[in-house]
Amino acid sequence: MSAREFWKTVCHITARGIDGYVRDREAARRPKIVVLCGSTRYWEQLQEANLYETAAGRIVLAPGCNMKATHPLWADPQRADQLKQVLDTLHLRKIDMADEVLVVNPGGYIGDSTRREIDYARSVGKPIRYTHTTPETAPCP
Repeated sequence: MSAREFWKTVCHITARGIDGYVRDREAARRPKIVVLCGSTRYWEQLQEANLYETAAGRIVLAPGCNMKATHPLWADPQRADQLKQVLDTLHLRKIDMADEVLVVNPGGYIGDSTRREIDYARSVGKPIRYTHTTPETAPCP
């Protein structure tokens, strides 16, 4: 089988089950949607992951605000707390929309918010990938 035939087969199986039945007609017609999860302390790495996922032909949903950087929208602590709650809920809806989750976790770091997002993604059956291996994602010996 040539490389071209192989990739055509991979693309075909991605949208169809091995029996050839289209499982999700919408997914068969559009690129995969991936949502990025991770600490905004790694904002540059999130942006880099967005770039690579987009270049790979995926639609990317990502955090839209870096609340670790100063900004008038969240300068007031009370307003920042309210906005954080809104953004956390919004990110869960992004997970709902996505076909898969990519956890951006340099050095294996996963904070509390990201852990909650991972737990939620698992609870709704989303496949999860990681940019860096963690003890929980490492292959068994």
